[in-house]
Amino acid sequence: MQKLISMENEIVNLLKVKSSTKQNIYSITKSVFSDFQKTLQEKAKIINKQLSEQQKKIHVEYSSSGKFEAQIKFSGDTLLFHMHSNVFDFPSTHSIHKTKYVKDDIMRSFCGVIHVYNFLSDSLRYNRLNDSGFLVARIFVNKEKHFFVEGDKQIGYLFNDFINQEIDFKQINSIIDVLMLYALNFDLQVPNFNDVREVSVHHVLNMNNNQKIKTAKRVGYKFSFETNNE
Repeated sequence: MQKLISMENEIVNLLKVKSSTKQNIYSITKSVFSDFQKTLQEKAKIINKQLSEQQKKIHVEYSSSGKFEAQIKFSGDTLLFHMHSNVFDFPSTHSIHKTKYVKDDIMRSFCGVIHVYNFLSDSLRYNRLNDSGFLVARIFVNKEKHFFVEGDKQIGYLFNDFINQEIDFKQINSIIDVLMLYALNFDLQVPNFNDVREVSVHHVLNMNNNQKIKTAKRVGYKFSFETNNE
């Protein structure tokens, strides 16, 4: 009987600490994502104003289909921002668990996540369902608004001070700038000939309507943490 009471107490304590912390992180991440949406919308306006009359065909467009998604389209690229509705912890082997910051309070390792994908704008415009987009960044935010960004090349290097960095409008603006520059410098590459040499009759007959030959910028990559643990 005593053991059952002890287990019930443990359940109650976990609900008090862990569940309430996760709910708090969700609310914070949702607020941060709202700040991303506002910043993306404002950035589209600012850039469009800076483009001359001769450059009006180069249009930056912001759109959103809800509280958890936002898009910014520019120069043939679309960055899609998506907030996950769940809160995550990191594997025990992750370097975040080795920091004094997390050891002092293990609940600091729980984070909300915002994913950022890069698509070709035409893939979305023409509903090319066979086309691929690529995850270019994951933004992690904890209960104290400390954050870090995991991504390719300079994306992961610039925003990796989880212990000291707190996310705000200035940081959000910098993250968006880096991601836009990354997409602009990440050009469409011709697929390997052998990958596209075989085309079915079905694809040819539907090509004009749906452009079903798969298009993507390049083969995907793995993030540093995923690579290091192979």
